[in-house]
Amino acid sequence: MTRRRVLLNWEANTRFGWGILGFNLLLQWASDPEIQPFMGTPIEPQGLVGTDPLRLQAITPAIVAANQFLRELNAIQGDLRRHDLLVIDALGNNLLASPSVPAIARRNVGRCILESTRLDDPVMRLSKYDSLLCASNWTAALLRASTDKPVAMIHEGIDHSLFFPGPRSGTLDPGRFYVFSGGKIEFRKAHDLVVLAFREFAARHADAVLVAAWHSPWPKLSAGLQGKLEVPLKCDASGRLEIQRWVVDNGINPRQFIELPLMPNSLMPTVLREMDCALQISRCEACTNLPAKEAMACAVPVILADNTGCRDLIDKDNCVPVASPGPVTAEPGWGTDGWGECRVDEVVAALEMLYTDTQTRRRIALRGAEWILEQRRTWRDHAAALKAHLLELF
Repeated sequence: MTRRRVLLNWEANTRFGWGILGFNLLLQWASDPEIQPFMGTPIEPQGLVGTDPLRLQAITPAIVAANQFLRELNAIQGDLRRHDLLVIDALGNNLLASPSVPAIARRNVGRCILESTRLDDPVMRLSKYDSLLCASNWTAALLRASTDKPVAMIHEGIDHSLFFPGPRSGTLDPGRFYVFSGGKIEFRKAHDLVVLAFREFAARHADAVLVAAWHSPWPKLSAGLQGKLEVPLKCDASGRLEIQRWVVDNGINPRQFIELPLMPNSLMPTVLREMDCALQISRCEACTNLPAKEAMACAVPVILADNTGCRDLIDKDNCVPVASPGPVTAEPGWGTDGWGECRVDEVVAALEMLYTDTQTRRRIALRGAEWILEQRRTWRDHAAALKAHLLELF
């Protein structure tokens, strides 16, 4: 059987959203008899830090083939229509693409991750694509209102072999209440609201600790964020974000804050299983909030903003949804239709409920983990659904 060749026109790594998506599709399709995956950038060892040696050995032939194929594509320089190849481009806000391999293939698919609802000339920008992909019902509705191109919505997932309920290590103080918050610092992810809500909650509970996984490969994109806080986020002389200083300057006791470094995705489960709850109250999510899904999979109850793509995670008793009404004003040039902003007092009330009602906390935690599997929110399921869709396009 001939394997259908698919170029995922972005990178594969273990550190951030697009890379984690690419890496997990590579894992799932490395030995697939029908799909052969290639990446838009070379797959380098430093991008796969944290991958266990057994998996790495198993996918090494696929990595070698992908890197060799990429060298061949770069020699062709652009026109791939004579080759039996399907290319999926990564499209960001305003449907702008920055493809690693600028090419037109026999079949072209645009994978759209849109936080801004402003779409300038979508007909022109989507003209090369046979179909579109997205990862939330909110984004699907936005696309279908803007183009006649067929849109397939396939939810992203988690690696269930890593993210699952399990015991705590016993190394942290069992008398503390640990609140996790994850994601690159930016206005739409509402880190300012997280700081405000936790500051008020922590003032009442000296045992509360905010555990923040907020670093990203792009610190300059986060610098300057202030939102509703008194003090903006700054970088030090080396360009590293001064997150600890930012949080403390905005009123949180340094003894109630733990700053985590940028780490491989494979290390996150051991962090999450130490947590009492997670706080993910974004103003907007184009997909469904990966840290929230991963926390749910580890049986950590999640406080979740009821807006945009996050709504695809909310079901009966599987999380703690917080009303998130609009409108929201963002930076000039951004469209924010459908965005929402949680009220700080309601977030604090949700934290208080999880803090005081251990039975409800446990019930929501277990239901969240069950729900992730029942709803097929794993990378294995995502890869299978995407494969079935792509094979119809060849």
